Amino acid sequence: MSITEHRITVDSLEWFYREAESIGRSDLLPVLCLHGIVSQSYSWRNILPALAAQGTRAIAPDWIGYGFSAKPEKQDFAYTPDAFITALEGFVKAVELERFSLVVQGFLGSVGLQYALRHPEKIANIAILNTPISTAAKLPWKIKQMGLPLAGEMMTQDPLLVDRTLEGGSRYRIEDKDLDVYRKPYLKTSSSGRGLLSTIRNLQLEQAMIEIESGFKEWQQPILVQWGMIDPWLSVDIAETFVKSVPNGEIIKLNNVGHYPQEHYHEVILQDLLPFVRRSESN
Repeated sequence: MSITEHRITVDSLEWFYREAESIGRSDLLPVLCLHGIVSQSYSWRNILPALAAQGTRAIAPDWIGYGFSAKPEKQDFAYTPDAFITALEGFVKAVELERFSLVVQGFLGSVGLQYALRHPEKIANIAILNTPISTAAKLPWKIKQMGLPLAGEMMTQDPLLVDRTLEGGSRYRIEDKDLDVYRKPYLKTSSSGRGLLSTIRNLQLEQAMIEIESGFKEWQQPILVQWGMIDPWLSVDIAETFVKSVPNGEIIKLNNVGHYPQEHYHEVILQDLLPFVRRSESN
């Protein structure tokens, strides 16, 4: 099953996204996968085809400022959670997602959860992979330093920053052919680094965590938390506390898996993710 690449302009912002069209069944709701910081939709390359193979339309966009999507300057796009959410609202409408399963991962995945809280009518269920979901979650130094004055401007222009962050977070080596895809936007234009810098400086993580921690206590739709146990930045305690606080949540602990589970352990993720999204049918 192949993944197709698309571009769509919404409110003057060009989105790049990857999609795997469903094979066979059409009664399953589509799935939207959102990536984390320094990553891009390419991280879902092994997840999308498996979803499509079971009859699920699967879409993964590059966030604005990331991958191969538009990278506006900060005066044109605020890079705050509210700015990302507004942009995502437009994207969801443009690709005609009426109701869907949401899969999020990483820092920026939290913005997807904020979107869900503000648009509960759109969300059938949510799968969370190593995403900040508690006021106990803090921006790790490895990412925080990219937003420092002066140092951040230089660091975010270094394409090898992507290698070090992805491999440092996942705790495994990533193949060069894959790193080439992740590096490419940073080699192509300095606006990639500026988008990353602006995101980190405007992530408003503490406020976002308050919204997520309180909002999901009333959330009724199913939540599946799949958590890499050797994540150097987000401890499993965060996931356990979150699942206990929500009405309809379950946690799957992934041994020997780090911050970017989909990068190395897609087979393990899919064992529980595929049946989870099958629960919500469109009729």
